[in-house]
Amino acid sequence: MYALQAVQKGVDFVETRLESEISPADVAKHVGVSQWHYQRTFKALAGETLMAYIRARRLANSLDKLLKTDFRIIDIGLSAGYKNHESFTRAFQRSFGMTPKEYRSIGDQTLFLQKIQIDEDYIRHLRKGVILEPVIETLPSKRLVGLNTKFYSVDSDKNNIANRLPPLWKSFLERINEIQGARSDDNYGVIHQLGSQSEQLSYFACVEVAATETVPVPEGMEEIYLPSSTYARFTHRGEVAQLDNTVNYIYANWLFNSTYRHSYGADLEIYGADYHPESNNSVVHYSIPIK
Repeated sequence: MYALQAVQKGVDFVETRLESEISPADVAKHVGVSQWHYQRTFKALAGETLMAYIRARRLANSLDKLLKTDFRIIDIGLSAGYKNHESFTRAFQRSFGMTPKEYRSIGDQTLFLQKIQIDEDYIRHLRKGVILEPVIETLPSKRLVGLNTKFYSVDSDKNNIANRLPPLWKSFLERINEIQGARSDDNYGVIHQLGSQSEQLSYFACVEVAATETVPVPEGMEEIYLPSSTYARFTHRGEVAQLDNTVNYIYANWLFNSTYRHSYGADLEIYGADYHPESNNSVVHYSIPIK
């Protein structure tokens, strides 16, 4: 229930700032949660990025002004966050198939984009029929060695996963034999935010190694230490390209219904012996740290 209340609080905050510049960081700060985790939960619940929703609501507010005021179109566009008359007109026409001037002349209120109300029925509609229970486990601290990159996830308008993660994994797997002291055949993808008010993330493709300082780190690689934490581990079956569907379920359904909260530690992708990239029966585990 906490996730639902947090997202709705952010939605309500957006409504009070439709005529002001507002960013995802502003919304997350108002709610009092990490920006990435707010955006991730919002995307899972609403099916669109937070920034796309903000733009849509500001554009919707301009519809109301076109009908109910005699403000100049350029002023309405500026209050909606557009830099000039041309950019406002392009965005308006792309969304509604007509110019602001044409809309004002016909006065069609049915185009208004409504504020979303996120409730239990809405969530059931998004994720009906999904049954997925995690294993709750406490893992010891880990020393991990591998390669790192920075990226933007699906919850961001800057999403660049396709350009960043596949090349990272390719480079890592080509060099994995250089890593000494691997403790298992499992490979990890470690995802964590770069700051509480940042939407940029760090992704670490790695293996666990012995926790002794005598195990060297190959040139060009890095090591990180994960503290002992309690995780909810979910099983994803099928193509890894569909892993985001499982992550959406975790953030939009399971967290919503559970008594746990995300601890804001790193999420883990775990690729073990059952992972086969070309098979529909492939298995990936996705773990979130909880409290």
